[in-house]
Amino acid sequence: MSLPVEKNEIYEMTIDALGSNGEGIGRIDGFTIFVEGALPEERIKVLILKIKKSYGYGKLVEILLESPYRVEPSCPVAKTCGGCQLQHLSYEGQLEYKAKKVKDDLERIGGLKDIGDVPILGMENPWRYRNKAQFPVGMRKTGATEIGFYAKRSHRIVDSSVCFLQDIVNDEIISVVREFMDEFKISAYDEEKHKGLVRHILTRVGKNSGEIMICIVLNGKKLPYSEVLVERLRKIDGVVSIVINVNKQQTNVILGEKVITLWGKSSIEDTLGDISFEISPLSFYQVNPTQTEVLYNKAVEMANLNGEETVLDLYCGIGTISLFFAKKAKKVFGVEIVPEAIVDARKNAERNGIQNVSFEVGAAEVIIPKLFHEKGITADVIVVDPPRKGCDEILLNTIASIKPKKLIYVSCNPATLARDVSILTEKGFKVEDVQAVDQFPMTTHVEAIIMMTYCGDKTKKED
Repeated sequence: MSLPVEKNEIYEMTIDALGSNGEGIGRIDGFTIFVEGALPEERIKVLILKIKKSYGYGKLVEILLESPYRVEPSCPVAKTCGGCQLQHLSYEGQLEYKAKKVKDDLERIGGLKDIGDVPILGMENPWRYRNKAQFPVGMRKTGATEIGFYAKRSHRIVDSSVCFLQDIVNDEIISVVREFMDEFKISAYDEEKHKGLVRHILTRVGKNSGEIMICIVLNGKKLPYSEVLVERLRKIDGVVSIVINVNKQQTNVILGEKVITLWGKSSIEDTLGDISFEISPLSFYQVNPTQTEVLYNKAVEMANLNGEETVLDLYCGIGTISLFFAKKAKKVFGVEIVPEAIVDARKNAERNGIQNVSFEVGAAEVIIPKLFHEKGITADVIVVDPPRKGCDEILLNTIASIKPKKLIYVSCNPATLARDVSILTEKGFKVEDVQAVDQFPMTTHVEAIIMMTYCGDKTKKED
């Protein structure tokens, strides 16, 4: 069967929707074409780049009819940098796209019906919201240092002096490091050759405390002329910690295990709500504190606690959600498979004087039955905030065996959330509430919270 399009030919088409990666989706004589940078309702000219059996990829050549939601990107490298996917879409349009994404996945994958429009909580100011930045460092053919972000679908560095998603102090930090490396001929790391010294510049900014950490990731243990760099960086207002992270492995993983403090503290402090946290270079901590408070407060609101409940927090990390729930619950048990995270979680509970929370190291599907059978601990509410791959099926079975009154599922991936919702529905849970939260403006990522109640196992036959 002949296809309606040919490679390297230009066609006209209309974009109908946005895909999961923010690409425009339309059809030419029924044949689906994905076009990066195109928006719904736009009439465009497209150059066909690649053809598969049932779909193809095209390059946007010309916009014949522009979407009312199209805007000019604020960042001059937005089209090439892999950090943002939606700067050309107005913020109103981004919120509509993300809410629809959650709704569509829940209906198509989760099998839910009549859920209505999904509400979404956006930001008043969707710029400069990130409290953590990881800048890869490289070197141009001229020998000059380049610092920026990776290009889309590659590890080629897009050199940039400004990022509109990061805290504005990063612009000054990167300028100082760039000038220092060029002046003293400090080599940048080459991934392919596994040679060169400076790999990444990592920064952490306490949005509420104002404290700033600067971490230089090295393919080695020492930075030449480090005392000069320290002297220059410590002049930046708010800097309280300058450290080196040693990563000599030939890997894409950014951080190594060893941290050396050059000046100041080895960590910074920040707060979410009225809870304070200690943050090191290796700590996991949500990158958008403004929306994290919105997200966690909404999760607690959905649980509607009266102070007498026992809460299980699975995938608890460093205890951020656990501590939010502990303010309203009788007792909270947090479970996390990463030992270092549990160490941080216990420290965070102690530093805040929160005593009605405890943490266990291990896989949730192992720890939870142990708490249930050996210690007689049951749960009125279970909270899960898994990684993008969603929950393990064994864990979903464990949750169903506990039969909590409420299940609060926080997800950064609507597709795996919908898959797990479908499984939980079969196990007797019912979706009562859905809320989307825009945790990452200008990107395609969206957080969602679902509150489910247990109504009885549908898989068991009635006598």
